[in-house]
Amino acid sequence: MTIAVALSGGSDSLLSLGLLQRAGHAVLGLHAHFLPPDEKRRALAEAIAAQCGHLGVPFTAVDLSREFAARVIAPFIAAYAAGKTPNPCAACNRDMKFGLLLETAHSLGAARLATGHYARLEEADGGPALFRGADASRDQSYFLSLVAKDALSRVVFPLAGRKKADNPAALAALVLAPPLPRESREVCFGPGDDYRAFLSASGATLSGPGPILLPDGARLGTHQGLWRHTIGQRKGLGIGWREPLYVLAKDTARNALRVGPESLLHTHGCRAEAPNCLVPPDRWPETVLAQTCYRMRPRPARATVADGVLAVVFEEPVTRATPGQVAALYDARGRVLAGATVIDGPGDADLVFPPKLG
Repeated sequence: MTIAVALSGGSDSLLSLGLLQRAGHAVLGLHAHFLPPDEKRRALAEAIAAQCGHLGVPFTAVDLSREFAARVIAPFIAAYAAGKTPNPCAACNRDMKFGLLLETAHSLGAARLATGHYARLEEADGGPALFRGADASRDQSYFLSLVAKDALSRVVFPLAGRKKADNPAALAALVLAPPLPRESREVCFGPGDDYRAFLSASGATLSGPGPILLPDGARLGTHQGLWRHTIGQRKGLGIGWREPLYVLAKDTARNALRVGPESLLHTHGCRAEAPNCLVPPDRWPETVLAQTCYRMRPRPARATVADGVLAVVFEEPVTRATPGQVAALYDARGRVLAGATVIDGPGDADLVFPPKLG
């Protein structure tokens, strides 16, 4: 069985290739141009090919930039224009890496696709079960929660049981040098990981200045575009008040940014659409662990699915979920039960807008 290894040029994917080959697997290197291949990106592909040559591994580069633009970048821009804060990494995993790139690997004769993600797969109930990786500081199961179960059945995560801090020594032992000195931690297609600069240069129709309002309608100032802000934001609002204020919601109909004290930032739940159920809901435990952003510690909650909508109710108040982000559910062992895209929080309607802007 041949395993294709998705190679970005970073240390994680390159180590995955080396580990699989050392374990005796037949492997091939696969690099996807998700952005149009210019001189710099072609040079990166050549550097990756050189590393594959060092190992005696076949290498292929494919141009998926048009598909990436349509399936990841365009929805990303549209979401911000609609007042949401999207998660492009989760969309890329679902539609590109474990969608089109997986199919490309299959067309090249590979039975499976390996990546450098920090997550774990096990066989359970006749299919793949997705778990958190061993390195809690790098776990990426949250970003993988939208990937279909069928795709996961053809995936390998060689770094599942490893710690990121051990990778430099492991690469040195394999005499491998990653071409990329650092890896993107934000939006990979934005200049300098700056999504605001990317959106500004995109030419998209984005919201302009509008009022910053307290829940009672009092106007405190003017924002420079709803897309520049996200739920829970405290700094950079450009307003002063007798206590710290946070972004509570974005009202696109009025182009208004709603802010308030921290006490109003918390809610007991959220709703999310298009749930990807990796475990049937009727087999979920009564209490799940829910996470509505990557940096959030999973919290005990109850969850149900009805009419294509995932409803999550937390045992204790949590920071209001951000529309466009991912709501991921886990069991106590770290198994991913489902992932869905946040629509809103049930408490949003409690933040009253006046009929007219002041």
